[in-house]
Amino acid sequence: MKVNDIMTADVEVISPDSSIQDAARKLRALEVGSLPVCNGERLVGMITDRDIAIRAVAEGWDAASTSVSKCMTPEVRCCYEDEPLEAAERMMQENQIRRLPVISREKRLVGILSIGDLAIKTDETRKVGETIQAISEISPG
Repeated sequence: MKVNDIMTADVEVISPDSSIQDAARKLRALEVGSLPVCNGERLVGMITDRDIAIRAVAEGWDAASTSVSKCMTPEVRCCYEDEPLEAAERMMQENQIRRLPVISREKRLVGILSIGDLAIKTDETRKVGETIQAISEISPG
């Protein structure tokens, strides 16, 4: 099975030039904890509710005037849409990632692979359980 067989293809994104207030509103409206940050179709980062709280709110940055690019995580782990599902699952386990951006070979964002996708769209209950356990473990240090 390949990643594109089970990924969620309809992905909401936000621009790096948007405000973190807009990002927070979008996170709330979508009831999610993270959004891919895209410059056009190119993935340039991820912004999470935690990024906003830990980086922006803790520093007292103005949510209406602070751009997503200042608050986002620019180093994003992602996988290719044509990769074997097992490779993406291993990356999620090793890096404790709940939502893995999926890109094309041309580096365009084409989807998201979530632990929910793994749980609902595969029959590998034991393997999904192992992935969820690895993602949820407390990191050393």
